[in-house]
Amino acid sequence: MDIDTIAAISTPLGEGAIGIVRISGPEAINIIDQIFQSPSEKKLQEVASHTIHYGHIYDPKEQKTIEEVMVSVMRAPKTFTREDVVEINCHGGLLSVNRVLQLVLTHGARIAEPGEFTKRAFLNGRIDLSQAEAIMDLIRAKTDKAMTNAIGQLEGRLSKKIKRLRQELLEVLAQVEVNIDYPEYDDVEEMTHKLFKEKALYVKSEIEKLLETAKQGKILREGIKTVIIGRPNVGKSSLLNSFVHENKAIVTDIPGTTRDVIEEYVNIHGVPLKLIDTAGIRDTEDVVEKIGVERSRQVLREADLILFLLNNNEPLTEEDIHLFDTIEGMDAIIVVNKVDLPQKIDFNEIKRMARGRKIVKISVKDDKGIEELETMISNMYMAGNLEADDLTYVSNARHIGLLNQALQSINDALDGIGMEVPIDIVQIDMTKTWELLGEIIGESVHDELINKLFSQFCLGK
Repeated sequence: MDIDTIAAISTPLGEGAIGIVRISGPEAINIIDQIFQSPSEKKLQEVASHTIHYGHIYDPKEQKTIEEVMVSVMRAPKTFTREDVVEINCHGGLLSVNRVLQLVLTHGARIAEPGEFTKRAFLNGRIDLSQAEAIMDLIRAKTDKAMTNAIGQLEGRLSKKIKRLRQELLEVLAQVEVNIDYPEYDDVEEMTHKLFKEKALYVKSEIEKLLETAKQGKILREGIKTVIIGRPNVGKSSLLNSFVHENKAIVTDIPGTTRDVIEEYVNIHGVPLKLIDTAGIRDTEDVVEKIGVERSRQVLREADLILFLLNNNEPLTEEDIHLFDTIEGMDAIIVVNKVDLPQKIDFNEIKRMARGRKIVKISVKDDKGIEELETMISNMYMAGNLEADDLTYVSNARHIGLLNQALQSINDALDGIGMEVPIDIVQIDMTKTWELLGEIIGESVHDELINKLFSQFCLGK
C-alpha cells in the first residue's frame, strides 16, 4: 500500500512568535523542495539529515514570496514518525501559517487527520499504544506530578512491565504446548498444576499491584471532580476565587448571584481538582436561578468530592439540614466559613449531622484555614502515595478496564487449577490473559479502536 504524505499546523492557531507546519511521508522533502528557496540555492534533497536551513517559501504559480522561514529536515528512520519529516518554522500569524500550509497541500501533501502523526509513530513501531496515549496525557497534564507520570509512561515504564508479564505467560504456554505435542520426551519438564499455579499467582499479584495505583493514577489524569455546595451567600464563590487566586466568580452580598455552574482546574499539593462552584441550592421562583439550581443538583450527583459550606455567623437552617440529607453517603468535607465573625452555629449539631466526616473552620476573607483544607483534600485521596517517583501509575480508563479483565481471566485459570481441570483447558484462560495484556500496548488490537483513540488527539500531533 502506498503511503501518502501528510501535513498540518502543529502549533496553536493565533498570533505568536512562531508557527510550525509539519510534513511527514515519503514525498515530504520533494514537496518542500518545490516551494523552498535557499540563499545557497541548495536543494533540501542534498542536505544532511537533522539540519535546519534559512530561506523563503515561494509560490511558483503566483511567482511571489510567501514567507521567510527556517526549514528543518529529518530523514527516516530517526524521526518521530519514522518517515521523512520536514518542519517549516514561520512567523506565528494565523494568515501566514495557513498560506504556507495551503501551498504545501497544493504541491502534493494532504491534510493530516487528528493524531495522525502519532498514529504513524505507532504503526511504524516507534512507540506502542500505551506510549501513544501517554503523549495525550502529557499534553493535558495539569500538575507536575501528572506530567511526571505521563513522561514515565511515554518512556515505556508501563510497556516494559506489561511485556515482561506477557513473556512470563508465553513461556508457560509454550511449555504446555511442548508437553502436549511431545509427551515422549523425558527431558522436557513436566508442566504440573503446581508450576502453573506459581506462574499464575505471580502474574495475578503484578496485575493487582498495577490496579492498586489506578485510583491515584486516574486522579492525576482526570482530576478530582470537586463540587462546592451550600445555601446562597455562604461564600462558595469566594472559596473558588481563593483556590484559583483570581476573581473567577462574581461575589456580592446578594443571595443568588451565581446563576450557573462555574468550573476551574486548580492544583492542590500536586493533585488536580476540577473545582465546580454551584448556584446556591434552594427553592426559588426566579426562572434563571432555577435553571442554575437544577444544574447544581446534576453536578452534585456526579461529584467525587463535595465541599459543603456553612456560615459560622448564622444558625443551621432548614436548607442546611436538607443539604446534609442530600449528600448522604457521598465523600464530603464540611467547611465552616466566616469564622472571623461571631459564632452563632451549633458545632455539636454539625458534628452529629456530619456523621464522621471531616470538619474544617476557615475564613476566606482573612485567608485562614485554607491551607488546612487543601492538605485535608490531598491526604484524603493521596495520603502520601505519590512520593515514589519510580512507581508505575495506571491512569488510563482503557488500561484499567483491560487489567480488570485480565485479572478475571487469571482468576478463572486459578479456579480451574484448584479443581484440577486439565492443563490444556486452563491454558485457554491463560492465553486470554496474555491477549488482554497485549491490547494495552497494542500488540493485539482492532483497527477501529486505533482509529478511535487517535481521533481524540489534536490536529498536527
